[in-house]
Amino acid sequence: MKIKIEKPAESKVDEMGIRKWPIWTCEPSTFDWHYDQTETCYILEGDVGDVQIGPGDLVTFPKGLDCVWQVKKAVRKHYNFS
Repeated sequence: MKIKIEKPAESKVDEMGIRKWPIWTCEPSTFDWHYDQTETCYILEGDVGDVQIGPGDLVTFPKGLDCVWQVKKAVRKHYNFS
């Protein structure tokens, strides 16, 4: 299972209604996580782990993925489960 990371154009952010999605925040920490559903998120602030996820990234975590979140710099993101 692969994490998909893209840098969407502003028009795609608007088209997807991302700014209407809920916001999740997390202070620097490390924790295990399992995805029961596919999550799409848009990173507003922060730095996450070895996969180099940061501001402006649109990230899709597939259903069934097990991973370790390594939050290096406090994260603030919009998120949506499907």
